[in-house]
Amino acid sequence: MTPTLQTVVIPYTQLKDKDADLSIKIEQGFGPDGLGILSVSDVPGYTLLRQNLLSLAPRLANLPEKVKSELEDPQSRYNFGWSHGKEKLESGKPDLLKGSFYANPILDKPTTEAALIQRYPAYCGSNIWPQSTMPELEIAFKSLGKLILDVGLLVAYHCDKYVSKVTGMPHNEGIEQIVYRSRCHKGRLLYYFPAENSNDSQDSESMSSWCGWHTDHGSLTGLTYAVFTKDGVEIPCPDSTAGLYIKTRTGQIVKVVYKEDEIAYQIGNITEILSSGSLCATPHCVRAPKGEKAAGLERSTFALFMQPDWDEKLDFPEAGQGNVHQENMTIEAI
Repeated sequence: MTPTLQTVVIPYTQLKDKDADLSIKIEQGFGPDGLGILSVSDVPGYTLLRQNLLSLAPRLANLPEKVKSELEDPQSRYNFGWSHGKEKLESGKPDLLKGSFYANPILDKPTTEAALIQRYPAYCGSNIWPQSTMPELEIAFKSLGKLILDVGLLVAYHCDKYVSKVTGMPHNEGIEQIVYRSRCHKGRLLYYFPAENSNDSQDSESMSSWCGWHTDHGSLTGLTYAVFTKDGVEIPCPDSTAGLYIKTRTGQIVKVVYKEDEIAYQIGNITEILSSGSLCATPHCVRAPKGEKAAGLERSTFALFMQPDWDEKLDFPEAGQGNVHQENMTIEAI
């Protein structure tokens, strides 16, 4: 039976204290023997902002197709605005299980330089908001995204302190400044359609039935606890085996849980490499609920991908320094 583990939790009051020594918790969560994830509890204002945004996901996904098509952005490879069926499942089939809405929660237009927009459309493109049909989406999306970024910067600060302690790298040249300088953070509001509405026959028994195995490529990813609804009413997930699964450094697969009022943070490949393996990214996937009670079940969640700016000069450690996953050496664009 797959074990279930609780994330390492850091209370916000401790996190915001820059004089606090959180190295033990950072190592437990993000270090070589950790799960590559930890969560932050008791963040002021978070519960309301989470509810405000996630409650909009079903409404957005059920807008008329014509309206949703106007929110699509093929030029950015659907990395801005609405996206449904544009990504592939592990089977190679189009992913019809979920719809996504992408936006930069900090900058509507990261740049006006046409050459940059053409070269890096997924990073430098402009946000597309449903101003006439759902004007409240922009406010809710930006509010939650900015809060997760602000808390993420505090997580990054303590990560830098830990890495400096372990490796001797300068504290002021780490993940915090990379994330702070970036103009291309990307928020993703996800909506998983009810099973009976999906045209995809993805095996519900598969551990990666909702989201395939992958390792985040950026610096740091912030995650909300998902909201499950049925017939418009919020309910607990009816299947205890559904949720987030992580593959540890030893190859063990575990289910990871955190509370609904906590923000989870996962390490990305870039941070693992830049920290010489002191902070570790881990492969993970999401398993869908199964069984009769899962029929008609909807899932809404949000992720913020904090990543380096398109022109950030990254100082990679020399080969052989540290303990970096070989599979992590290739960085893919969003």
